[in-house]
Order: sequence, then C-alpha cells, then structure tokens
Amino acid sequence: MSTAAASGLWLRGLSPREQFRRWWQARLPLSDTWVLGQRNIYILPTRAGFTFALTLVVMLLAAINYQLNLGYALTFALAGAGIVSMHLTHGNLRGLTLHLRPPASVFAGEATLLEVVLTNPGRTRFGLALRFERDNSPAPAAVAGPSRGFAWCDVSAGGQQTTHLALVPATRGWHGVPTLVVETVFPFGLFRAWTVWRPAGRLLAWPRPEDGAPPLPASAAVPGAESSRKRAADGGEFDGVRPWRRGDTMRQVVWKKVARSNELVSRETAGSGRQEVWLDWGQTSINGAEPRLARLAAWVLAADRAGLPYGLRLPGHELPPAAGAAQRVAALDALALWQ
Repeated sequence: MSTAAASGLWLRGLSPREQFRRWWQARLPLSDTWVLGQRNIYILPTRAGFTFALTLVVMLLAAINYQLNLGYALTFALAGAGIVSMHLTHGNLRGLTLHLRPPASVFAGEATLLEVVLTNPGRTRFGLALRFERDNSPAPAAVAGPSRGFAWCDVSAGGQQTTHLALVPATRGWHGVPTLVVETVFPFGLFRAWTVWRPAGRLLAWPRPEDGAPPLPASAAVPGAESSRKRAADGGEFDGVRPWRRGDTMRQVVWKKVARSNELVSRETAGSGRQEVWLDWGQTSINGAEPRLARLAAWVLAADRAGLPYGLRLPGHELPPAAGAAQRVAALDALALWQ
C-alpha cells in the first residue's frame, strides 16, 4: 500500500487492525471462481483448541510430577488426535472450487439470493459454513443464513452443492458482492480453517417503485398502425379482441365476452391504431430525482401489466416504445443507471 493511501486511511480515523484488513483484502484477486489450495486456506486453533492444549499441558505436568506412565500415554495419544484433527480440518476445505452465479437484479430494499456452487472432486466434506466477511458492511446490507449469519452445507463426494446467501441492496445502481468467507471446524472443533474470497460479480438494483403512484399518462394511437381484425360468421361481432386498456371507451367493450368470461375486453374498431404510452421525466410532476425515478419505475410496472407498448424519456436518454419482458428490464435498467 502506498504512503498516500496509508495516510488517507489514517486520516479517516481507521484503527490499525482495520487498515491491515483493507490492505490484506486489496491484495486478493477479484474472481467469481475460487479454487481452495495451500496458498489461500488459513488455519488457527479455536477457543476449544486452546483449552484442549492447556489441558494437555496440565496432564503432562501431572504425569511428570507423579511419574505416571499411563498419564504419559494418555497425554501423547490425545495430542496425536489433536494433530490429526488439524490435518482433517484443513483437508475439509482443500480442493474445493467455489463459483458465484451472476446475481439477478432486484428493486432497492428487496433481497436477492446469491447462488454459490461448491464443487467437490474428492471425499465428502462436512460442516462447511459460508458467510459475508463483515455483517456491518455499509451497502449493500448483507443478510445470510439461519444461524449467526452462516449458511451451512455438506458436499457429497465428487458432487456439487448450491448454497444461498441473501443480499439486500440499499440504493439503486451497481453494487459489488461483499467479501465472502468459507470456513469449517470439522471434525472436533479444535481448529478453524477458512478462506477469504472476493467475488468479481456485481448486483444491479432498480429504483424502488413508488407506493400509490398516480395512473399512467394517457396513451395515444400510433399513426398508420392498424390492428388486424376479422368478423365471425355468425353475426358481425369482431373475432379479434384485446384486454381493456386505460382510455378505451365504453362502446369498445365487448359486453358479450365480458358476460361469458367475466374479463373486461375491448374490440379493435376500424379507425383504431396501436396504442402506446410515453413515460416522460417531465410528466412525473414531483420534485427530486429519486422520487421521479421511483414514480417512473411504478409506471413501467403498470404499463407492463396492462400490456401497453411504452417508451421511456429521461434527460439524455430515450428508450423507444416496445412491450414485453425485455422492454421492462431495459426500462428498469435505464432508471437504475441514470445519473
């Protein structure tokens, strides 16, 4: 770490421990695939391990003091079991491959599930715990697992296991996936082996839609666009109908079909064209960039539910009218990334 960077950290009032943690993590590569080996697995005794070691020391001193041969045998047998458990704990992680699948976009304030796939080329691995490195990371907020922020799993021999962690982005825009920790204390809990992983994946958060947003702006017919229609042979009713849309007159409602299906539908009249609506930044009638984006997000969802083709106008960006899931995602992405 350069002198200027170290000075910046010190001026921000960070403790030496926090400075070291950031310096150390900055040396780790960003990757969505993480292979565990000798160079990236760390191991230390747990509190139970230190207690076990202290107990062995006391037993050894007692055996020396009283010249107990059985005391020597028991002490060295337990010490050997502890050394073997250290190798088993380290081997429980060694050889695993971790892969982060691309996270799905969600609205700000809602949880998305991160899918981490653990691939095991060797024997069965037990008691693996996955968590975020820091539960108090500022943004996005991290929520994981049912027990103290851990997601636990076992991986069968030569198999794969998918583990989920919930991530809640606080604001719209791009968010990096926080640093992850995979650890184990198997088999006896005397040692803790862990690895620190910095995924390269990012999560896009859409603006949270406004609650109780006003109705959509009025739709307009597209010049020169005629809907295809055909008459039924039994009485002159239009055979082609569509769901009722805001702006349709009562004369366009096909009341016979409404009576049969209990769904409000409209007929395409001879002079009607394809209807579309523009969702314009200037039509939001609200102050502030974020409230405007929230209202536009609510309108995008409303237009998508109504099946209306819609376009989006933002300062410096325009999305042509279209309909469907691809248009919804494109519009929400544009709102999330607008600056």
